Amino acid sequence: MADWIALDRLLIAAQPGRDIGICDGTALDHVAFRLRVLAWHDAFSAAGGRDWALYFDDTVAFAAALFGAWHAGKRVFLAADNLPATLQALQPQVSGFAGDLSADYQPLQATDSAGDDVALLPLDERACELCVFTSGSTGQPSAISKRLDQLAREVDALQAAFGAQLDGAQVHGTVSHQHIYGLLFRVLWPLAAGRAIQPRRFFHEDLVGALAGTDTVLVATPAHLKRLPEQLDWASLHGRLRAVFSSGGPLPEDAARQVRQWLGVAPTEVYGSSETGGIAWRRWDTDAPPWQPLPGVQWRIEEDCLAVASPHLETLDWWRTQDRVEALADGRFRLLGRADRIVKIEERRVSLDALERALREDPEVEDVRVLVLQGQREQLAAVVVPADPALARAGDGARRALGQRLGARLAQGHDAVTRPRRWRLVESLPINAQGKVTQAALVALFQPMMPVPVWDCRDEAAATLRMTLDPALRAFQGHFPQAAILPGVAQLDWAVRFGRQAFVLPVGFQRMDAVKFQRVARPGDELTLHLDWDTGRGVLTFRYTSVHGVHASGRVVFADAH
Repeated sequence: MADWIALDRLLIAAQPGRDIGICDGTALDHVAFRLRVLAWHDAFSAAGGRDWALYFDDTVAFAAALFGAWHAGKRVFLAADNLPATLQALQPQVSGFAGDLSADYQPLQATDSAGDDVALLPLDERACELCVFTSGSTGQPSAISKRLDQLAREVDALQAAFGAQLDGAQVHGTVSHQHIYGLLFRVLWPLAAGRAIQPRRFFHEDLVGALAGTDTVLVATPAHLKRLPEQLDWASLHGRLRAVFSSGGPLPEDAARQVRQWLGVAPTEVYGSSETGGIAWRRWDTDAPPWQPLPGVQWRIEEDCLAVASPHLETLDWWRTQDRVEALADGRFRLLGRADRIVKIEERRVSLDALERALREDPEVEDVRVLVLQGQREQLAAVVVPADPALARAGDGARRALGQRLGARLAQGHDAVTRPRRWRLVESLPINAQGKVTQAALVALFQPMMPVPVWDCRDEAAATLRMTLDPALRAFQGHFPQAAILPGVAQLDWAVRFGRQAFVLPVGFQRMDAVKFQRVARPGDELTLHLDWDTGRGVLTFRYTSVHGVHASGRVVFADAH
């Protein structure tokens, strides 16, 4: 393995022969990478303002822009994605954008040429800053500022704990570098350790091909590991897969066993948060293993909750988490659930964790999240993934019956106030790019403006998604009450909204062409929406279909296509 380089001195001098990453299918060495960093350094140095947002699909390109911005004295904001809503929320907080973004945001470009004789000074670890955003698992996402010294010490801890496992291995991931977990494991740690950065993250269907042929490490989330397709040739990876890392949420025991069986390696789970950095780890070579603190992390119990002190925190003060904990005699600990998931409903204390555990024990339940819905009166609600996927697509009667059965079983230990009153059945829990289930996405299932999409494919010019028409959709409210059908105006609106999620569409609307409504769509129907985007003509073509045939089709023409 290449020699270790501290992150603050990574670009001080060219290091011929040290590979940084894969670019266009070939190795990019340190000298070429340094030139890319210098090109971004020059661009950022010439740009006004301190705060800049980055979004890149390619991880190597992202790394060059990140270090170029830091060497130019910029504070970097990581956009979770490049969807219009995300960028519009970021726009008031930053001076500009760089990366794979719509021309509407005038993204900064690296300079055409940069000299390799520029003398870069070591980075000031306490002056270099990065803003990441929490996932919103328990509320609204918020910005978290991280200094380079915090990130560098966490990289040091990861190397001390796991470096021997990764020596000489490539690191592949299903997680995005635009989030703290992916940033550490797929960018900063490989850069310091001399492991080549892989340019993109992988999805299930291309994992086996990507991981085969060389010693490899997989960086994933519980959501991805729970959904490994059984039909892929996982056995071909046995003996070549050095480690599987999981973070971003609790790894279910069943998923850990499945990874151990299919991939031939016990997954290593890393526990922490955007605020605290990494705290502890455990390896699932036995069932329900306890947590081992990462090197340099101190811990204690305060009011039944875990408190930590470590170089990964903003200050040297102790940080008390909301995770309840049990200390073990050997210096390790067990987590007992979230303290902030104990809520009061009509003055009654209710543990959302306990309700979820009770529901998961039911043979009809694959997974579940319980939440509190705000309104004139707070009430509990449950989002359930049925063990039988067909129930999520069934009619109102069958879905209502399952909710009633689950409620009746909970009634053995919970009264009417302390068990869910509203239920939603889904084929899978909604996850974001981090593989996390967010509070906002769960709440949206009970107040849906639009159906929850399941994207089958999405590229620059075409996309296909499926949606189940929930009777609670606002489009059905007040329209044709005698026989609820989906209004045509809603179908047009959804086509454009989903089009904006899939493609970079111009702002200006010009007209609609060849719009036809051929068959009504009713609550409970599963529609497939086919979208095609012609950039040159500025035309979005849409077609709604189902097992019943074509429901609607047409074209939307945008005014400022060119």
